[in-house]
Amino acid sequence: MRLSTKAQYAVRALVSLNLASAGNPVTIKDISEREKISLTYLEQLFVKLRRGQIVKSVRGPGGGYLLARAADQIRVDQIIDTVEEILVPVSCMNDDGSCGCDLECATQSVWQGLGNQIRSFLASMTLEDLTNDARRRLDQRFKEQVCF
Repeated sequence: MRLSTKAQYAVRALVSLNLASAGNPVTIKDISEREKISLTYLEQLFVKLRRGQIVKSVRGPGGGYLLARAADQIRVDQIIDTVEEILVPVSCMNDDGSCGCDLECATQSVWQGLGNQIRSFLASMTLEDLTNDARRRLDQRFKEQVCF
């Protein structure tokens, strides 16, 4: 199973926003350059993230985007749900986890269980968790570059 680029890019962009923000708005252009994600694509994602109350926009000079609430209050599953359809592990499942096939699927319970595990895993992580992990990786990379 693969998450769409919408989900991947939205999560990456929000980690980047949280890393760079320090309480100040961050422009989509800055995130686009830092993450090497198309500016147009990010603009579309941020419209959805704003509607989903994950981010808020600040207009005018020095404007950009801020998180709409604390990073430890934004779960990864909420980000994914905001930018794309319901996450299901197989294409024949309905959004509610029921079988969407014309036949009653003998393996439906496996796919429902897998979907529940994936959702539970994504709901267990917050944007703050991912941001802290990214900071540790950046710090480690910096230490490796400084120490010859």
